[in-house]
Amino acid sequence: MPIYEYECKKCKKEFECLVLGSAKDIECPTCGGKNVERLMSACSFKSSGKFTASAGSSACSTCSGGSCSTCH
Repeated sequence: MPIYEYECKKCKKEFECLVLGSAKDIECPTCGGKNVERLMSACSFKSSGKFTASAGSSACSTCSGGSCSTCH
């Protein structure tokens, strides 16, 4: 069950949503809008005991993985 990031087209807020199966009725928790767009997010994986992040569209230019305090 993956967690996806979305942006509401009505209020422009970004939020995360746990998607169960093929759920398509995603609703903005802020305004209740149903016109949402799934965003490309950074992913990470564990290799040799260390976590490695892969920069997605939400990463800033000061870090490589989108996980520093200035990214969001």
